Amino acid sequence: MKVLIIGGVAAGTKVAAKLKRENRDLEVTILTESKDISYAGCGLPYYVGNVIPDKDKLIVNTPKSFFELTGSNVLTEMKVTKVNPKENTIDALDLKTNETYTYEYDKLVIASGAQPIKPPLEGVDLDCVFFMRTPEDAISLRDAIEADKIKRAVVVGGGFIGLEVAENLALQGINVTVIDMAEMVPPGFEPEFTEYIANHLAEHGIMVFTGTKLEAIIGESKVEKIKTDKRVMKADAVILSIGIRANTGFLADTDIELMPNRTIKVNNSFQTNYENIYAIGDCASVANKITGEPAWSPMGSTANITGRILAKNINDEGINYGGVLGTGVAKLPELNIGRTGLTEAAAKDAGYDVISVVTVVDDKAHYYPDASFFIVKMLADRNTKKLLGLQVLGKGAVDKMIDIAVTAITMEATLEDLENMDLAYAPPFSTAIHPFAHTVNVLLNKISGNFNTITPYDFAAGKAEGYKIIDASIVPSLKGIPYVDLSKVDGELPEYGKDERLLLVCSKGKRAYMLQNRLKHFGYTNTLVLEGGSILNQI
Repeated sequence: MKVLIIGGVAAGTKVAAKLKRENRDLEVTILTESKDISYAGCGLPYYVGNVIPDKDKLIVNTPKSFFELTGSNVLTEMKVTKVNPKENTIDALDLKTNETYTYEYDKLVIASGAQPIKPPLEGVDLDCVFFMRTPEDAISLRDAIEADKIKRAVVVGGGFIGLEVAENLALQGINVTVIDMAEMVPPGFEPEFTEYIANHLAEHGIMVFTGTKLEAIIGESKVEKIKTDKRVMKADAVILSIGIRANTGFLADTDIELMPNRTIKVNNSFQTNYENIYAIGDCASVANKITGEPAWSPMGSTANITGRILAKNINDEGINYGGVLGTGVAKLPELNIGRTGLTEAAAKDAGYDVISVVTVVDDKAHYYPDASFFIVKMLADRNTKKLLGLQVLGKGAVDKMIDIAVTAITMEATLEDLENMDLAYAPPFSTAIHPFAHTVNVLLNKISGNFNTITPYDFAAGKAEGYKIIDASIVPSLKGIPYVDLSKVDGELPEYGKDERLLLVCSKGKRAYMLQNRLKHFGYTNTLVLEGGSILNQI
C-alpha cells in the first residue's frame, strides 16, 4: 500500500515513523516544500536568544537520517500544487528543477502545516523584517543581531511565539516593544492575568501596547521605524508574529471540505470527506474535548499525538481522538505562564454555571531557598463541581499544575475527586498541601459559602464601591488603609459595625480569609475577601 504524506515537520514525520514501525511493508513517502524536515519549530525563539547556541540542534532529522531510521522516503523542495481525489493522485512542483510530477497514492495524509500571515503593508519586504516559522527565520534574525544591525526591535503579535521572541531578544540586549491589535495578550488568558503579565514584562524592559494596529514599516532599504494607528516608533527590526493560517490553498480546486478558517474538516479519526484522505497538524481542525465544538490547535504536541493515532488508524486500529483542551505554557522573563481548559467566558458560552476562584499559593515550602508563589485561577461548574479550566502564573513549575488539571479534566473529575489526592511533597518541590489541592479547597469553600469574596475582575470594574478596605496583612502594608492585626482580634471591633461592608485585603488572600472567618464568628455579616490580594490587584 502506498501512503503519501504532504508535509514533513511534526505531524507528517510522526505519522510516517509510526506507520513504518507498525508495518514495514508500507511504501511511505513524504513530500515537503522546505529544505529541512522534522525541525524544532518551538525552539526557534531560543536560538535567537542564544539559549540554543548551535543551529544544527534545530534540525531533528535530515531526509537521509530519517530514511535510515524509519524507512520512509523524503522528497524535499517539492511543492504540492494539486490534489486529485477522484484519481488518487497529487501533482507536485520540483522547486529545484521547475518540473511537475504526479504521484499516486492509496492513502493520502495532508500535514501541510500553516504559514505565517504576511500583511499587505508598506515596507513589509524591507531588510530586517523577520518571521518566526522556520529555522532560516531564526538563523537570519540571530545573524542580524550578531552583525550588530539591531538595537531596538518591535515584535508584532503578542501570542506565545511573539512573547518568547521578545524575551530572547531582550536577553541579547535588544530594546524590545510588543504591539498587538487585541486588547489583551497573550490570547486565551483571563483579563486579570493579562494585565499582570503586561505589567511584569514592562518591569523587565519589554513594553506591550495592546489595541494597536501596525499600519506601515518605514525605511529606505532597511527598517527605520514603524507607524501604528496611535504613534510612530523607531525600530531597527520588525518581527512579524501576527498569526498563522492553514496551508491549504492547494486544495482550492478540490471538494475536500474546509472549515471557515480554511483548516481541513475531519472526523475524530482524522478522515476528510474522502475515506482514504486524512488531515492532521496545523492544517486541520480538531474538537474541543470539553464542548465538542471545532477547535484549531496549531501546537507541536497536538501534531505528534494526532500523528501517532492516525498511523494506528491507517493500520486499522480504529482509534477515536478525544480532542484538545487548549493547553499551553510559555516562558517569559522570570515568569512562566500556563493554561488549560475553558476560560470563564467560554465556559459560560458553553452553558456552564461557572464559579471561579483566584488564589496566590506558595509553589514550594516557604522556607526553602528560591521559594516563590503561583497565581492560580481555577474554574468549575457550580452544579456538578467538574473542573473546567486552570490558569497559572509563577516563577516555578507551572507546567506541573497545568498537567494535573489536564489529567483531571480529561477524566471528568470533580473537585471532591481532587481535594485529597496523594500528590508529591518534599520542600524543594511543593507544599505539604499541594498548591493545586490548596486551590481546590479554596474553591470548595467558596461554593459552600464558607469563603465570601470579590474577584479581581469585579474589583477592577468598581464593584467593591461602598466597602471599607481593611489591611489584613501580617504587618501594615497598604498605605493610608486601616490595619487590623488578625492575631489580636478576639472579639468585636469597636470601630466597625457588624453590618458594615468590609473588604479584607492582604498580600495573597489567605490572612484576609482567616480574618473573615474570625469576624464571622463575632457576628460580622458583610465581609468580602479580595481574591489574589495585593500581589495581583492594584489597590
